[in-house]
Amino acid sequence: MTDISLMQAAILLAGLCATAVLAGLLAGLLGVGGGIVLVPALFWLLSATHFPPEISMHMSVATSLATIIFTSLSSARAHQKRGAVDTGLLWLWGPGIVIGALTGGLVARYINADGLKAIFGGIALLVAVNMAAPRNLVLAAHLPVHRAANWAIASIVGLLSALMGIGGGTLSVPILTAFSVEIRRAVGTAAAFGFLIALPATIGFVASGWGLPGRPPVSVGYVSLLGAAVILPFSVGFAPFGAHLAHRLDTVWIKRAFALFLAITAIRMLRSALG
Repeated sequence: MTDISLMQAAILLAGLCATAVLAGLLAGLLGVGGGIVLVPALFWLLSATHFPPEISMHMSVATSLATIIFTSLSSARAHQKRGAVDTGLLWLWGPGIVIGALTGGLVARYINADGLKAIFGGIALLVAVNMAAPRNLVLAAHLPVHRAANWAIASIVGLLSALMGIGGGTLSVPILTAFSVEIRRAVGTAAAFGFLIALPATIGFVASGWGLPGRPPVSVGYVSLLGAAVILPFSVGFAPFGAHLAHRLDTVWIKRAFALFLAITAIRMLRSALG
């Protein structure tokens, strides 16, 4: 276990609460998964308290995934009530996503902290560029015809999402819309993908980190149960307020501002990985 001072514990607690509030607001306001905010924030918080650097990124990713298990269920239920979850697409992509996510969680042990930071930073930078673009990229008029091609795409989405500690929306929504899937159907189904990513990926991270030294108290594998318990009430509680603001504010400029913030965060993560 890692021994931290009372001051370090207070900093971590305050930082976790503030980060969870921001993640919940942005999830409701922009429809982005909380993990894209939680992972870098958790990483910088742990770094500020001199947490062992070799496992700080793993703990950040795994703890973020553990919270997504519950937030994705809540989000998917809300979308299902509005008829926005495509069960056919869920069955088509689901197996690939689960296999990819479980694989990501299990292989994380063999990827060092700099490797995880490089994966997060590189893909987050691409996400930021996509968010800032005035138009959505369109690759085809429909999804691939062959099931194997869909499973391959879904497996990659599951794998990368697991290694980044994010839910289904950040990667799957841009990909689905690129194949001309209607945006509301893409967002609603991606909410359900979040659960299919988070649960097996979390299990993989628990197995990968089982028995490793240097973890904080109340941890299971790489997952900080205490951190997840602090984050969840705030992220879940503030998401509806963010959704309420989305109907009152012009989200175009907010989206662009977040894209800039994400780009800066991604570049810092890449510099940390390469430096």
